[in-house]
Amino acid sequence: MSSDIHQIKIGLTDNHPCSYLPERQERVAVALEPEMHSAESYEVLLANGFRRSGDTIYKPHCDLCQACKPIRVAVPDFVLSKSQKRLRKKSRKLSWCLKKSMDSNWFSLYSRYITARHKHGTMYPPQKKDFAHFSRSQWVTTQYLHIYEGERLLAIAVTDIMEQCASAFYTFFDPDYPLSLGTLAVLFQLEHCQQEHKQWLYLGYQIDECEAMNYKVRFERHQKLVNQRWQG
Repeated sequence: MSSDIHQIKIGLTDNHPCSYLPERQERVAVALEPEMHSAESYEVLLANGFRRSGDTIYKPHCDLCQACKPIRVAVPDFVLSKSQKRLRKKSRKLSWCLKKSMDSNWFSLYSRYITARHKHGTMYPPQKKDFAHFSRSQWVTTQYLHIYEGERLLAIAVTDIMEQCASAFYTFFDPDYPLSLGTLAVLFQLEHCQQEHKQWLYLGYQIDECEAMNYKVRFERHQKLVNQRWQG
């Protein structure tokens, strides 16, 4: 599918403190045209730097900052790094599967994750209705990659599935588990993409100044969207 996009109507939010770089202001451009809200159109919009939150499609449109760079992994070209090979070896006892809905005990895991990792973020205190509003969409197929140790649920990666790509939407996991479950979730999503012959796995936005995001650049080969051109 071509990554070209015709001129679409957008709306701009007001400026507000950035969630990742608190000393800066952020605002986003929101796609307003109803026909853009489909899986086919969203696949093109992803290739042009957009993401979704619930049913809202947006991209950063900040006045004085361009730190957010969309990042994606070329699935056919993906090669495990040495550290990722070690992690996969350590995780041999873990299993994963994609499901159409989350296990019934998902909220206790989500609550532990938010309280441990994002107590000062917008998702705290954790609420089921807030997560549903944030994660669900009426126009794209969303599946839930579950990671288990035996029967113990360790992580869930919310994953949007489209014809030629998948999008890693949001992942939460056991904050006390000794392995890097966030990295493993991406590795398992890439494994699924390879099985389904997808071209891309989108990882959202990369901010080099945000240390918590730096794991994304360790997946090779990755590309970043810079000045509306994918580079990598």
